[in-house]
Amino acid sequence: MADTDKNTRLLELYIMLTQGEALRKSELAQKFGVAEKSIQRDIEDLRNFFTLSGESRCLVYDAKTRAYVLRADQATALTNSEVLAVAKILLESRSMVCDEMFPILDKLVRCCTPRESLKQVQSLIANEKFHYVEPHHGKMFVEQLWTIGTAVEKHQVLEITYHRTHKNDTVTRRVQPVGILFSEYYFYLAAFIEGIDKEEHFENPQDQSPTIYRIDKIEALTVTGEHFHVPYKDRFQEGEMRKRIQFMYGGELRRIRFEYTGPSIEAVLDRLPTAKVERKTETGWLVTAEVFGKGIDMWLGSQDAYIRKIKDSTI
Repeated sequence: MADTDKNTRLLELYIMLTQGEALRKSELAQKFGVAEKSIQRDIEDLRNFFTLSGESRCLVYDAKTRAYVLRADQATALTNSEVLAVAKILLESRSMVCDEMFPILDKLVRCCTPRESLKQVQSLIANEKFHYVEPHHGKMFVEQLWTIGTAVEKHQVLEITYHRTHKNDTVTRRVQPVGILFSEYYFYLAAFIEGIDKEEHFENPQDQSPTIYRIDKIEALTVTGEHFHVPYKDRFQEGEMRKRIQFMYGGELRRIRFEYTGPSIEAVLDRLPTAKVERKTETGWLVTAEVFGKGIDMWLGSQDAYIRKIKDSTI
């Protein structure tokens, strides 16, 4: 009976801690009808559990509140400020439907300690959650990301059924997946198509860059038992491509040169990670950048009042 009572106490204390509550020995001794020494032993058992279980939180005594609280291990856990920053980024991305976005946010916010900080972060993002606008595709795909990521890591050929928006039709492709990218509300798969006649299907048959697929438009996906080989020197580098691709349009690698006369050159340099300022002009800045495909033309067009294209060539 005594062991059962102790186990019940430990479970209740654990729940209190994980919900952000503080433990005070005198209050708990009165609540459970035991001596404070028994509560102290319970606390030490819980402290050892959090230490040995690999948890990113530890049980500590807070002299200010004179209570035991669960605190994040600063070496491995997110701080409250980091949790808030990541939560804001997730909400602003509008990349997932509510049924996938909100559980991730809730798990993230539960990293905050003590309870007052948790409530503060919940309050700071509550309005954005209430007014959150889902992506129009309305599809859940987060679990699919792991399947695709595993195929990328293990060099497994995928068979996908894909809905093409511009042609409003569906095609089946066997592809060699080489990366997952995110941009402007959507996740994308970068992959090389197997067994396709480039002369017939590609605008530029000499294009050596991967094809870009919006993951939410993949209607069916099968991981085949086949593998493809990529020499280390030829491995796809998502980071390098991500710096050069705009709006997720594939195509040839281009070098563009333009004069920018707008109010913020920093905004241009942030939008085009490969951009470099050659020199300051009388009216603005002379800029060069390397980019993939035609997506950059959309952005340049949107900045027409501030940009004068000088040179455009393939690399």
